[in-house]
Amino acid sequence: MEYLLFILYLVFFAWLATRIPFFKRSGLTQSQLIIVFLLKVMAGIFYGWIGLYYGGLAKMSDTWAYHTYGIQEYNLLLQHPGEYFTNLFYNPYEGDSFQKFFGASDSYWNDLKGNVFIKVMSVFDIFSFGYYYVNVILFSLLSLFGPVAIYRVMADAFPSKKLPVLLATFLVPSVLYWTSGIHKDGLIFVGISLVVYHVYFGLKENKFGIKRIAGILLGLFLLLLLRNYILVIIIPAVFAWLLASRWPQKGLAIFASLYVLFIVLFFSIRYISPQLDFPQAVVNKQKEFLKLEGNASVPIKELEPTVGSFMKSIPQAFTISTIRPYPSDVRHILSLAAAAEIMLLLILFITFLVFRYKTIQSNNFTWFCIFFSISMLLAIGFSVNNLGAIVRYRSIIIPLLVVPMVAQTNWSRLNKLLSNGIKNNNNMSNFH
Repeated sequence: MEYLLFILYLVFFAWLATRIPFFKRSGLTQSQLIIVFLLKVMAGIFYGWIGLYYGGLAKMSDTWAYHTYGIQEYNLLLQHPGEYFTNLFYNPYEGDSFQKFFGASDSYWNDLKGNVFIKVMSVFDIFSFGYYYVNVILFSLLSLFGPVAIYRVMADAFPSKKLPVLLATFLVPSVLYWTSGIHKDGLIFVGISLVVYHVYFGLKENKFGIKRIAGILLGLFLLLLLRNYILVIIIPAVFAWLLASRWPQKGLAIFASLYVLFIVLFFSIRYISPQLDFPQAVVNKQKEFLKLEGNASVPIKELEPTVGSFMKSIPQAFTISTIRPYPSDVRHILSLAAAAEIMLLLILFITFLVFRYKTIQSNNFTWFCIFFSISMLLAIGFSVNNLGAIVRYRSIIIPLLVVPMVAQTNWSRLNKLLSNGIKNNNNMSNFH
């Protein structure tokens, strides 16, 4: 029954991917849409297989836990529908756990992200009859909105670089893997992508209608439910983007000035509202990760909720979130893949520096990508010391850095140089 259902759903949803208007208007052909959808399905299947057979070693058992809890919620829907529709609002903690918006433990909001995702899985189970790999197909179509939205933005921003944009958007291994598996990251990527997509085209059209505003709010709502601290990072970035659009020639200065203000507010707003103690929230999050033991955990200097402590930790935070794992960190297949990808991305970055176009596109969208992505990487590096979690968390912002970089690399000049080099080597061989 599972195999038959899987085949039927795979064929139907592959066809459906070519019929959804948002996908059809992306400029991708029907064949390309089917291919990227099938790639996500394959990545999702591999994700589940890793979680099943290497869950303990690679710390990937969460995906199957969500599946199990989703089936329990599905059964709850059948047996006690009233509880099913209300338990998401139940607070099991006493005291002020509702106020612990960024709390790492004993917090309604901290539990909400898992509870919401379990609820999503229970809805999938209505159609999949509780089969994990059938759910992969449903999730693949839903999470496809993320990369397609980013592709539409990047293809518009770099109209003459459709192929590099296509490859960099859909084929970065960690992005494909982590956003295709049954976990929160795929929907978080959708949330970020919706915000980026609707702000970008709203500014281009100089119009923010109901659909644009609704799209932005939907993206922010997904982030609120699934990883709320990203709101503190993306809202300032979008605000700077919107303000800089008023004075396009001063984009960098506006972004830099506003981010200085945001940093001041980050450390000082707690004196106005103790509930908004952002530095302490980061420290608490780091402490929770430090409690977790595993082969993928690396030693880091513990933070204190002070300006000086955060400033001293910037090099460590940026290093751990951008270029780890090192080859020496490899412990299993996922860390090997992550280390190999980092090497590839570093090679691409060096290639970009050497073969970039003389005129680099430095508009406000580019500055948004840079400032938002660096802020995300620092937030990850400050609070997380587990390399597996770091690789997963950073996957959702890699396209915002890699796609503009790849699009602005002069691949023709590189190809010509390589061709000439090969030709010269052949000539030398013939001469000898």
